[in-house]
Amino acid sequence: MFDKLLIANRGEIACRVIKTARKMGIKTVAIYSDADKHALHVEMADEAVHIGPPPANQSYIVIDKVMEAIRASGAQAVHPGYGFLSENPKFAQALESAGVAFVGPPVKAIEAMGDKITSKKIAQEAGVSTVPGYMGLIEDADEAVKISNEVGYPVMIKASAGGGGKGMRIAWSDEEAREGFQSSKNEAANSFGDDRIFIEKFVTQPRHIEIQVLCDAHGNGIYLNERECSIQRRNQKVVEEAPSPFLDEATRRAMGEQSVALAKAVGYTSAGTVEFIVDGNKNFYFLEMNTRLQVEHPVTELITGVDLVEQMIRIANGEPLSITQDDVKINGWAIENRLYAEDPYRGFLPSIGRLTRYRPPAEGALGNGIVRNDTGVFEGGEISMYYDPMIAKLCTWAPTRLEAIETMRNALDSFEVEGIGHNLPFVAAVMDHPKFIAGTMTTAFIEEEYPEGFEGVTLGEEALKRVAAATAAMNRVAEIRRARISGTLDNHERRVGEDWNVALQGQDYDVTVAADHDGSTVRFADGSDIRVSGNWTPGDPLARMTVNGDPLVMKVGKISGGFRIRSRGAELKVHVRTPRQAELARKMPEKVPPDTSKMLLCPMPGLIVKINVAEGDEVQDGQALCTVEAMKMENILRAERKGIVSKINAAAGDSLAVDDVIMEFE
Repeated sequence: MFDKLLIANRGEIACRVIKTARKMGIKTVAIYSDADKHALHVEMADEAVHIGPPPANQSYIVIDKVMEAIRASGAQAVHPGYGFLSENPKFAQALESAGVAFVGPPVKAIEAMGDKITSKKIAQEAGVSTVPGYMGLIEDADEAVKISNEVGYPVMIKASAGGGGKGMRIAWSDEEAREGFQSSKNEAANSFGDDRIFIEKFVTQPRHIEIQVLCDAHGNGIYLNERECSIQRRNQKVVEEAPSPFLDEATRRAMGEQSVALAKAVGYTSAGTVEFIVDGNKNFYFLEMNTRLQVEHPVTELITGVDLVEQMIRIANGEPLSITQDDVKINGWAIENRLYAEDPYRGFLPSIGRLTRYRPPAEGALGNGIVRNDTGVFEGGEISMYYDPMIAKLCTWAPTRLEAIETMRNALDSFEVEGIGHNLPFVAAVMDHPKFIAGTMTTAFIEEEYPEGFEGVTLGEEALKRVAAATAAMNRVAEIRRARISGTLDNHERRVGEDWNVALQGQDYDVTVAADHDGSTVRFADGSDIRVSGNWTPGDPLARMTVNGDPLVMKVGKISGGFRIRSRGAELKVHVRTPRQAELARKMPEKVPPDTSKMLLCPMPGLIVKINVAEGDEVQDGQALCTVEAMKMENILRAERKGIVSKINAAAGDSLAVDDVIMEFE
């Protein structure tokens, strides 16, 4: 077995690989850019080598620099993680030439399957059903429009060397095909150094289901069941689970056997993933094969008990697989939510900054389930604009799907993140969505269910009353503390009343709080009672309460006269007042926010790539105004209504902060 392993990556996946290597008794080497000098993966590794400036194309994906780090450290093997150089055949070839083991597939397999155009041709020759499309190289936008019309809209424009949603666009018209081709080409060049583009039919109402395979160098190959990855935003997976709630055993077996056959056809070894689009009748179509470890691999590990990183290392060491297909079972259910540094209230645009608070839920048992959190950040660390915005993968396991969902809900409510925009409220909302609970989602889920974007969660009456009761009980605890403090000053204790008004989400409830040794009974004006208990004390950022016998976890912040609460994806300002205070509050005028309707504000920190209009131009609703690049993704900002550009405050090449004014309108 290898003595020393270099991880040619960063962030959570580097940390994940280090954990398994440590378990196997293998020393680890981290590489890092200037931006990652104090990163968690650097801290966790046995040693670390600096490789250059923050941009990935000057550090993490420069093969010569990584090879020099390998030579300097004396590493005998390299795990590439995912992204960066993980599917780069030139990197795999450089390692082979240097006599360093690549913890991944052979060069020829990467070349055959890593290139989406080549892989589709091979799949077709092998009799695998594929989605209709044009597999040749596309020279320019005019040709892209011509091919799109031949295939028939809608079409998917994809980077041949792409992955992770980069270099991918859906086009429903000639205009969108033209724009999508150029943006995909630019993103592909920036992310992968390869701007080749192909086009395929976009299958409506699809489900994205993938098969995990493991193959060794001795002719053995198995599949470890499937993962459902249908909940995606901008073609980037957000929620994954294993197994799929949609597949039956016959379809699972057919997909698995076909995936292994395809892998063997190209001499594949190591872990790999074959991705399929599955329609409502369980017809499946080959999309691509990812010749690396997938981001969502933890859910497969949780239901099979197989450490995929360990298997990859052992296969790279020349060992045969120690498990057969008959050994692979499905034990329970696992769900993964990706925590992204992005603002769901601003169209999920990237967010950067310092993590002033980062407290994931404790890993291990939670109720009837298990919590796992793969992360690469820490409290006080910086979320950089140079890399992917994913900062953690929160996973839960339980015996059944509904129990896994409930475990995830409680884990999400327990996750504390402050200092940056994040998507915790959104994924919490997904966990409560009827379509997700029923397992009837498709890849159009976010687009269909949140057509105007995510505007937060509105709690139903029952959930709202649970929060109202809990905060009323918490307010009583805070009032008792305040009364005792004031009592020490004037030698008498101020009495805390029982009658209160709780205002939240546009509703207010008159309640009476009757406390005893074990908790409080909160009575509402309609005569209903809610029993509340818990050990929350003022200043605690999390309130773990029991409400009518069920757990309720809330993120708590202090505001004047109440609390800022996050629970089940809802962000609430809760005011708890005396009846007289509530009466006076109703007479207060509401503060009107400033009018920014005649301004185009930068929605996230980023770089202006292009300004499409000039001062004095008349623009139409939906017209492209400018392009902003952030975290390797290009974002086209469009006009919300017809107007005339009166002033442009930015130019291509400018770096802007959130809410900087890009242009103004008459």
